[in-house]
Amino acid sequence: MMMLFRLQVRLQTQSVYSGTFDCMVRTYKHEGFGGFFKGMSFPVLSVALSNAVSFGSYRNVLDYLTQSHRSIQPPLTAVFTAGCFSGVTQLFVTAPIDLVKVRLQNQTDGGKYRGPVHCLAMILREDGPKGLFRGFWALALRDVPCFGLYFLPYELMCRMLSEKGKQPGTFAVLMAGGVAGVVTWACATPMDVMKARLQMSGAGGRVYDSVLHCVTVSVREEGLRVFFRGLLLNSVRAFPVNAVTFLSFEMIMRNF
Repeated sequence: MMMLFRLQVRLQTQSVYSGTFDCMVRTYKHEGFGGFFKGMSFPVLSVALSNAVSFGSYRNVLDYLTQSHRSIQPPLTAVFTAGCFSGVTQLFVTAPIDLVKVRLQNQTDGGKYRGPVHCLAMILREDGPKGLFRGFWALALRDVPCFGLYFLPYELMCRMLSEKGKQPGTFAVLMAGGVAGVVTWACATPMDVMKARLQMSGAGGRVYDSVLHCVTVSVREEGLRVFFRGLLLNSVRAFPVNAVTFLSFEMIMRNF
């Protein structure tokens, strides 16, 4: 699944590819098999931190909204609200990590950055601390509502696949988690494209003044289909990754 990340980023930030297969072939031709995994060490090592912040804040806010009673079926409005709050809290962890990932994955051999630490140092040197949050507002527009959507279909699917009054089983959790991931990425992909383009602004990519400017220019030059670049890759990756993520979350919550 890691190789899909790089293809997704390139499809979203570079209009030179005609599609997923073309991007895959050209990446392999110019960079070999290792090219699919460039820029992945940093986000892979930090994914546990991002998930801990988002899932931890979600559970704590949900407990607060339901008066700390761990109800088997909390109100859906509380689920959505807690999800949106978790999207806010994880922004400050995700923004720098995602920026480094996008920049490393867009460069070819002999690029500007030698690795994640060097990339961070260069961004700080050139743009200061605020440079680590380039594309922040596009990321916020993607994550805040979509994290609400992330937990909402999960909760609904668990209820549909479980007997009333009982906790969802392994199959229900896996299916609900996978569906939640696909639904969320289907909604998040348009702003994910804009976020990636803004993050590349000033690092060899086109320079955009704001989220609105990025949207306007992208639509004018590539049409509405620009919003769906990388959607197929996002959906293919989303089901198994989020199925396992939610299963891990449920196992931890039930045992601790």
